[in-house]
Amino acid sequence: MKDKLPKKMGVALLAGLLLVSAGCSNSGDSSSANSNSTEGNSGSDTEPITFTFFGADASPNWNKMQDDVGKEITARTGVTLNAEFDVGGGGGQEKIAMMAASGDYPDIIFAKGEIGKLVDAEALIDLTDLIDKHAPNIKKVMGDNMNRMKYSLDNQAIYSIPTNVGVDEQKFDATNGFQIQHRVLKELGYPEVRTVKDFENVLKEYYAKNPTTDGQPTIPFTVNADGWKSMITVTNQGDITTGGANDGEYYVDPETYETKLHYKKPEEKEYFRWLNHMYNEGLLDKDAFVQKDDQYKAKISSGRVLGLTSVEWEYQDAENALKTAGKDEYTYAHFPVTLSEEYKDHAMQAVGVDGYGISISTSCKDPVRAIKFLDWMSSEEGQVLRNWGIEGKQYNVENGKRVIPAEILDQKVNDNANFTKQTGIGLYSILGVRYGDGVKDSTDNYYTTNFPEQILAEYSEAEKESLAAYNAKTWKDLFPQEDEFPVKEWGALYNMPVPTDGSYQVIYQKTQDIIQKRIPEAILTSKDNFDKVYDDFIAELNKAGAEEMEAEYTELVKARVALFTGKDVQ
Repeated sequence: MKDKLPKKMGVALLAGLLLVSAGCSNSGDSSSANSNSTEGNSGSDTEPITFTFFGADASPNWNKMQDDVGKEITARTGVTLNAEFDVGGGGGQEKIAMMAASGDYPDIIFAKGEIGKLVDAEALIDLTDLIDKHAPNIKKVMGDNMNRMKYSLDNQAIYSIPTNVGVDEQKFDATNGFQIQHRVLKELGYPEVRTVKDFENVLKEYYAKNPTTDGQPTIPFTVNADGWKSMITVTNQGDITTGGANDGEYYVDPETYETKLHYKKPEEKEYFRWLNHMYNEGLLDKDAFVQKDDQYKAKISSGRVLGLTSVEWEYQDAENALKTAGKDEYTYAHFPVTLSEEYKDHAMQAVGVDGYGISISTSCKDPVRAIKFLDWMSSEEGQVLRNWGIEGKQYNVENGKRVIPAEILDQKVNDNANFTKQTGIGLYSILGVRYGDGVKDSTDNYYTTNFPEQILAEYSEAEKESLAAYNAKTWKDLFPQEDEFPVKEWGALYNMPVPTDGSYQVIYQKTQDIIQKRIPEAILTSKDNFDKVYDDFIAELNKAGAEEMEAEYTELVKARVALFTGKDVQ
């Protein structure tokens, strides 16, 4: 199988995943880079040094490391980051393309789905030897998952350390599914919400009784179709609600590993038919497919949007605004909605240790010091600092247990933007490997602040009331549980390298253009015209070469299963 795979590989952003992170600009000179060496001029591990850094996500609360955690990181490591972000919401695509073309790289890069461009440009150091010699904490945390850092079956170099996922993660809560405001549920007596029809009925009934909200027109349901966000709130939901495992643009057969664009699942057509129905019934926001991201969030923060089909991180800024305004009843409950009860929401299915990560570029003049910094951030000390903050400021230790004081918790929950900017908690999460929720450190405390008791403490009264009405302690209780699904043998496909040469990218872009045009068209057309639009859409995908692309992607998935599991996959 290996000889079927292309020599040049890259990573395409196949599913939306927005992380809170920091980024940076570069003044490095690749011509003088230590490109063939994993050594450097590393002196003391704590003498002052500045690394340039680029992160492929926005980090609007970045405070140039002048927050509490940032100052402490510099004090303990000597490291300061000269950081720049991707502020346009493009996942670093434009900036990283410019880097690859110019050869001008920052020292440390969080490239997300654009890492392939940097690998092809030979911009990244193979971290294998650096980790082996200088990163005991990274090796300890990764444990048996070291092979999941390797780039591909053909190229087993380590170009990035997965930092946006937690090792040994336990899921204690759900933040995805379909969302309905607590005030809606309360007024209607907390009705059952299991299928798209249930979701529709709830919104329809409440909207009929409450056509306005605080003097503005009520919006029963809206989506965010601005750029790649359309994947999160529109297209991915077609797969999720019909029993798919949410593998970006593809559906993977778990038995054969054969893949196809998920839109081709016959049952998925019925989900988009339902969206078409919602639009024609006047329940789906008429401006949903022309509004921008900020307009979408403004509607949510006004409190007049009753329902969403998203995941909390995607709309969290708007929900935080509602919390700050004291409008907890306008925030959202989470339900595992599917097309019908025969399907299960796979939100709790484990993918293993696999995700976007941190890289060190060939422009870095001291890669040893850089890896030692990332290793310190991966230590128990570094993880506790990143997750909890500073003892005596953001938490106290009482009877051996870390406790967040009530006034600090109130700031964290109800004024999160200012809390993050001042404390730095959450700004440094991608700067080292980390244990996931549910893992305890050497003091018998949890590494993260997401554990049952803390989650319950952070719920608003409106959330607690809704959960009690559904006989649940957390939103996870409403979802199919983790043990109902096998761990994904192929990991997180948004992070899988795909060809950057040959026909794959050409076909992929053609199919994306078709999807971005035809899915809205299918949703916004008349009911009588839906079948024709959707059937023509599938035919257009195939005409553009989708079947060739799917066959190539199938081989990549099989190779990834072989890399991760050691199976002889044919």
